[in-house]
Amino acid sequence: MLNLDRKDPALLDTVDGRTMLAGSNRMEILLFSLGTSEIFGINVFKVREVSKTPFITKAPNMPAGVEGLISLRGNVIPVLSLAKILGLGEASDPLGGSMMVTEYSKRTLGFLVDEVDRIIRVEWDKVRTPDNVSSNVHSFITAITELADGKLVSILDVETILANTFGEAVVGNIAPLGNGHEVNVFFVDDSAVARRKIAEVLDKLGVRHKHAQNGLEAWTRLEGMASHAQQMGRHVGEEIDLILVDAEMPEMDGYVLTRNIKNDVRFEGIPVVMHSSLSSEANRAMGKRVGVDSYVAKFDADVLADTLRPLLLKARQV
Repeated sequence: MLNLDRKDPALLDTVDGRTMLAGSNRMEILLFSLGTSEIFGINVFKVREVSKTPFITKAPNMPAGVEGLISLRGNVIPVLSLAKILGLGEASDPLGGSMMVTEYSKRTLGFLVDEVDRIIRVEWDKVRTPDNVSSNVHSFITAITELADGKLVSILDVETILANTFGEAVVGNIAPLGNGHEVNVFFVDDSAVARRKIAEVLDKLGVRHKHAQNGLEAWTRLEGMASHAQQMGRHVGEEIDLILVDAEMPEMDGYVLTRNIKNDVRFEGIPVVMHSSLSSEANRAMGKRVGVDSYVAKFDADVLADTLRPLLLKARQV
């Protein structure tokens, strides 16, 4: 097994140092196994370090799949068994040999895996929405890609894993937007959990909304809407007041999607907000570089609503 500790810069460099891949429609995936023949992957941007499985302190009333807690440089973090959460392991099975420390929406977690393999670089357009994935793990897979030898890699939907384990984020009271029924938001996210929570926020704001499930689908639909508006002698801004994009998506990432939107004069004046679990400052900087008007880390319903509200009010005044 490879030693992928952060102390070895040749193997797993800092997340910020790899951020330039974003916007090139490429990503790096850390491959690992869960004790079966299947190959799994997670975006390297989410991984802070990899180590051997440490001593884990058991704690009472932990959700299913959470093995306990560890202290990591002064912080206490939960440790999850991915095999058990995905239904690939029994409660009595031994813990995996490796632990990935991940950062997701400013939350640090340990993921236990059987073995870590290597890092691969793939084009986002080679990453597809899953079709025929084994049913027991299908709901936890956001995308698949293919290795040079023809083997498939299932890329984990971290949002669904966390929602299934700890429960979905609660959307509290959000004041509706004045004349919200006149406002139109188009959003795109490849996670079903994220789409559901975004829609809940938009519903509470009282605005109309449409969505897509990946970047390429979003761009195809947006281009179609812009072309139709042009044929009708209107500006597409009459149909869309704001576009909300995820960063990581199959077929086209949110950075390339944003750049496409910002480089197309038909979308001039329509703000683009990036809503992502990649919460490092380097990812924010990359978002600004491609032209996003605001960057929001997932998932805080109040922060999302507070970010959208002034942009939507301004759009209505134009």
